Amino acid sequence: MDVLFLFLIALGLSLAMIAAWAVQRRTGASGWIDTIWSFAVGIGGIVAIVIADGTQERRLAAFLLVAVWSIRLGSHIGSRTKGGGEDPRYAKLVEEWGDDASKRLFLFLQIQALAGFILVLAIYLAAFSTASFPHSLDLIAVVIGLLAIAGEALSDRQLARFRKKPEAKTEVCEEGLWRYSRHPNYFFEWLYWCSWPLLALTGPSPFAWAALLAPALMYWLLVHASGIPPLEEHMLRSRGEKFRALQRRVNAFFPGPRKEEA
Repeated sequence: MDVLFLFLIALGLSLAMIAAWAVQRRTGASGWIDTIWSFAVGIGGIVAIVIADGTQERRLAAFLLVAVWSIRLGSHIGSRTKGGGEDPRYAKLVEEWGDDASKRLFLFLQIQALAGFILVLAIYLAAFSTASFPHSLDLIAVVIGLLAIAGEALSDRQLARFRKKPEAKTEVCEEGLWRYSRHPNYFFEWLYWCSWPLLALTGPSPFAWAALLAPALMYWLLVHASGIPPLEEHMLRSRGEKFRALQRRVNAFFPGPRKEEA
């Protein structure tokens, strides 16, 4: 395990989030934060794959999974931000922080850099495996990763289509995958990171289990921290009883059957 190169990747992620902080301060558009983060994690993951000692086939598969994920997600968020959309989660934080917003946002984004490094570490551990490729677990991992990317892209497309309708200003989205999960895009983002431990655990490295930190961290962030809680708070403020009714009908995270209201 090349600790020096991993440290340099961590430093690069930290610098990227400093740049994201500067862009947000200059433009006032917080969407650029997640755009930069997505590309930075993708680049960090690719560098980690290059320095890993795994087989060429394994590293190529890992490269494709990382590249497609990063380009797709970063481009989507960037396009949405360029179109004038603001992320209500960051807007609420900046409002709450008041005069300390600049300093606290800086520290918050450094925590995001740390989270990004944990994800990159899972990518490195998967590419580090010297086991022959493809193992049965590898095939399952690749299928899960590709399905997750496709599912998240479909969720984002369905939501974007709904937002173009006049009723989107007062109604809630229950189209397509959004009929079965209030946040299908978050679910598929978490599912994507579940593929990396499977790729890592095929190898003999005693550190491979550390790759499990990636889906565990992503689940906590999306379900309990910076994902669902602030976004649903925003939706309750803007949609009121309509969103409360949606909460009673549809699962928050894992897709499942719709519930009948009493």
